[in-house]
Amino acid sequence: QVQLVESGGGLVQAGGSLRLSCAASGRTFYIMGWFRQAPGKEREFVAAIVWSRGNTYYADSVKGRFTISREDAKNTVYLHMNSLKPEDTDVYYCAADSSIRTLRLEDDYDYWGQGTQVTVSS
Repeated sequence: QVQLVESGGGLVQAGGSLRLSCAASGRTFYIMGWFRQAPGKEREFVAAIVWSRGNTYYADSVKGRFTISREDAKNTVYLHMNSLKPEDTDVYYCAADSSIRTLRLEDDYDYWGQGTQVTVSS
């Protein structure tokens, strides 16, 4: 059974940092990524990493502040979030797929985690 289990969300002050983790079980993936979603809004692409090559991709809104990385031995992907802003407050979702298409659209990913809340106070 394929599972993506996220952890690491929480409450942080503006300018602070958090690290999200997503542990995959049941299989390995070609690409893993992070999306975020605010109430009443569409899910938004944040970052993605091609597992084998390590190529990384970021939304413009987080470039330079967030870093996506992977740990092969644990089949885990991380999202290191620095210089957090109140507008980064969202539920963050881990996503994975066995192939790559556009990689920035929610429909590109077949597997999803349950989501973890990140709240940044001003």
